Amino acid sequence: MFVSENLSVNEKGNLTIGGADTVELAKEYGTPLYVMDEQLVRKNCRRFNESIRKFYGDKGRVHYASKAMSCMEMCRIVGSEGLGLDAVSIGELYTAVKAGFDVSKIGFHGNNKTDEELAYAVSIGVGHIIVDNISELHRLERIAKEQGKRPHIMFRIKPGIDAHTHDFVKTGQIDSKFGFALETGEAYEAVKEAVSCENVELYGLHCHIGSQIFDIDPFEEAAKVMLEFIAKIKNELDYEIQGLNLGGGFGIKYLNSHDPQPFEVFMERVSEVVKAECEKLNISRPFIYIEPGRSIAAPAGITLYTVGARKEIPNIRTYISVDGGMADSPRYILYKSEYEAVVANKANEERTEKVTIAGKCCESGDLIGENMPLQHAESGDIIAVCATGAYNYSMSSNYNRLQKPAVVFVNDGESRIAVKRETLDDIIRNDV
Repeated sequence: MFVSENLSVNEKGNLTIGGADTVELAKEYGTPLYVMDEQLVRKNCRRFNESIRKFYGDKGRVHYASKAMSCMEMCRIVGSEGLGLDAVSIGELYTAVKAGFDVSKIGFHGNNKTDEELAYAVSIGVGHIIVDNISELHRLERIAKEQGKRPHIMFRIKPGIDAHTHDFVKTGQIDSKFGFALETGEAYEAVKEAVSCENVELYGLHCHIGSQIFDIDPFEEAAKVMLEFIAKIKNELDYEIQGLNLGGGFGIKYLNSHDPQPFEVFMERVSEVVKAECEKLNISRPFIYIEPGRSIAAPAGITLYTVGARKEIPNIRTYISVDGGMADSPRYILYKSEYEAVVANKANEERTEKVTIAGKCCESGDLIGENMPLQHAESGDIIAVCATGAYNYSMSSNYNRLQKPAVVFVNDGESRIAVKRETLDDIIRNDV
C-alpha cells in the first residue's frame, strides 16, 4: 500500500510513521514538518553493516553519506550503529564533531575544498581526505607540512561508467566536475606525483558513478575498472593501494512501480567481482568502503504539509496548495523527482483523484508533483509526502524568506525534536 515499510494506518484512519500518528505530529509540531523514523534508519544501517561483514569480513566498512541528511542527531544514530561518515563540507565535518562522531571514521569529500576546509580536516584528524584534483593535492601537501601531520588521502577517480541516471546526478563519466579521468592518463600522473609526496600518504582510490541507480551492472563494471587501475599502479609503480571506496547511489523505492534490488544483492554481486578480479590480477584485496546515503535516510522520512487552497481548472488539472514547497522540497524543480503522497487524515480512503500538489513559493515550477494519485483533499487536511528523508532537509533554503521546518525523530510511537523550526528572528539573524 505504501512505498516505505514504516508507514501504516491506525484505528482513526490516520497515517502513522514508526507507530506515531502523523496527524497528531502535525498538530504538536506544526507544518511543514520533516519526520524521521529512528528505527528504520537503524534497520537500514544494520542491513548494510551485516551484508558488508558477510561478503568482505573485516575488510570493509559502510560510510553514511551525510549530504543526504545531516544533523547532529543523525550523526549520533549512524555513529552508534558503527558506521563511518562521508562529509562534503566544513559544515558537515563540524556537525559530526559536535555530535561526538569518531573522526577517524570520516572521509572528507568535495570537488573544490577551500584551504580552511582542508586545514580543519587535517587538524581534527579525519580518517582520509578524498582528493579531487591536482591543485588540491598541492595545497594539501603544503597544509599538512605546516601542521606537521601526514594525512591519508584517496584520489577520486572517474571510471568512465554510464550509470543510466539523470544528467545532474551522473558523476562517473569523463565529462564531470568530479575527480581524475582515467582515459586521459590524468589519474595515473596524479598517482605518480602523490607517491612522491612527503606530507600526505596515498591510501586509496574512490569512485562514485551516480545516484538513484537501479542496475547492478554499472557497479560491477566500476569495480573492475578500479581494480585494474590498482593493478597497474602496483605493477608499474610498485605501490600498493590499501583502500577502495566504491561509492553509493543505490536506488530506492519512491513509487510503487519502482523495484530496486535489495542492498544485499548488490553487495554479494559486487563482492564476487572484487574477489574474482583481485585473484585474476594477482593483487591483494583492498579494504572496501561503500557510502550509502539516500538508501539509509530516504525511506525513513516523510514531510507533512497542511492543505490551503484547492483550485480546480476544468479539463486541465486540480491544484492542491500546501504550506511548503520548493524551499523545503527542492527535488521536483531540480530533477522532476516523483513521490507518493497521502492525505494523512484520510489514509484509509482510496486515492480517487489525480492532482498537482503546489507549493507556496513565488515560482510557477514550485510543485511537489504532478498527476499524483491522492485522496480527496480540502483545506485543513494534512498531506504526507513519502520517502523524503534524503535531500529535502539537507537541500532546503530560505527562498522567499520562508522559515526552514523542524525535524522530528520518532521511535516506537514517541517523538522528539532533532532540529528546531526556524523563527522569524532566525531569518534576519545575520542581517546588519
